Amino acid sequence: MFPIRNAVPTRYPPVVTWTLIAVNCAVFLFQIGLSSVEEQLFLSQFALIPARYIDVFAYGDINLSLADIVPFFTMMFLHGGWLHLILNMWTLWLFGPAIEDRLGHGTFLIFYLVCGVAASLTHVIFSLTSAVPALGASGAIAGVLGFYMRMFPLARIVVLVPILFIPLFFEVPAVVFAGLWFLMQVLQGTAELLIPSAGGVAWWAHIGGFIAGFVLGSPLRLPERRYRSYYADEGVLGFNQWGR
Repeated sequence: MFPIRNAVPTRYPPVVTWTLIAVNCAVFLFQIGLSSVEEQLFLSQFALIPARYIDVFAYGDINLSLADIVPFFTMMFLHGGWLHLILNMWTLWLFGPAIEDRLGHGTFLIFYLVCGVAASLTHVIFSLTSAVPALGASGAIAGVLGFYMRMFPLARIVVLVPILFIPLFFEVPAVVFAGLWFLMQVLQGTAELLIPSAGGVAWWAHIGGFIAGFVLGSPLRLPERRYRSYYADEGVLGFNQWGR
């Protein structure tokens, strides 16, 4: 299922979501402009390489330098190709504004980064011997999806399901879409533990980010009294402020 549209209206411009998308795109354009040698050096410094932290998680050696900590943040602004970037930014564009609207701009930015770091930590713990650089915003965006599932479980999401060459469109509740997505990550992550591969998708980063977003979202959200008044003709026609 590929999400096309959600029905949750917003009251405020999602400036942080727009900024995050712009930063991710700018970093990617810089990245693809590097030579192969320069890119390898760039990724070795700013992508997340789990094997680098074996001593920390296996032996309790916490002597970390700033260069060791930075990749937990910077990896969420790197991408492995155009498709990787486009899919992540589309998902952020689709679900980010509703979450930013409920959290407020500053809190949303902190929430996004915390979910990204939680995703990075989870990936390192479950892939401790991997020397493959992990990169991508999908862990942080999974946190946004986790919050969305908790905050708007009955909101309607239009999804595209291709059957052979025929695109079919369905409207499903957020709890169904996000629940199935999370289940797929768990199944794929478990399979990865049983049959390790040399690289691929960081399934456990998605799981860690999603759980962090689901747990943290509710206590962080902006109280209803802090919103300006909601009017029935705003947002998506025919849906209330909860996307129902």
